[in-house]
Amino acid sequence: MNTDELYQEILLQHSRRPRNHGPLENPTHRADGHNALCGDELSVELRIVDDKLEAVRFQASACAICTASGSLMTGAVTGLKSEEAGALAGDFRKLATTGEVAPAIESLTALRALGAVHRFPQRVKCATLAWETFSAAIREGSVSPS
Repeated sequence: MNTDELYQEILLQHSRRPRNHGPLENPTHRADGHNALCGDELSVELRIVDDKLEAVRFQASACAICTASGSLMTGAVTGLKSEEAGALAGDFRKLATTGEVAPAIESLTALRALGAVHRFPQRVKCATLAWETFSAAIREGSVSPS
């Protein structure tokens, strides 16, 4: 895979047909994110059971990079423990800002496709917004049961 290009086919697929997009039934955690530079808006909803991410969904009115990143993020963290998912979010942030591929991301080919974003500083926030919002949902986004 050529990871030098920003708009790779896998990213275009995830932006056109995002996975896990839409509201989550019975979320336990939620957070909203906004990129004031370009207007991207995104929300992330989680269902955490026994510290495991049972379900992760997002909703976005956002650019292709932000939408693809949200789609890829939901697939990468679903099923992980909160701590593991938080560490993966940190590894992704490093990938997006420096291009450095951490061992946890090495096997996640689709996520590595976003590694080129570090060469486009104006697009880094687009790629990291879903991950930052996800991290905020874990930290402080508890939802009261309805």
